[in-house]
Amino acid sequence: MIQYGKFFEGENMAQVPEDVGCNNEKCIAHNECKRFLIAQNGTAREVKTFSGTEEKKCGKFLER
Repeated sequence: MIQYGKFFEGENMAQVPEDVGCNNEKCIAHNECKRFLIAQNGTAREVKTFSGTEEKKCGKFLER
């Protein structure tokens, strides 16, 4: 059985390891996100572009 639920801000929609960085500069929260920080400083194991926009955070946001 598949369950559908509402996701709240800060809640991960998919489990992504904390050492995966994000290079999405369009995201409204990129300056507050640990993923953006580790992508910029070179400590990320892998860098992806998550789905944040100018109006909302992605579901993978990690607070600094």
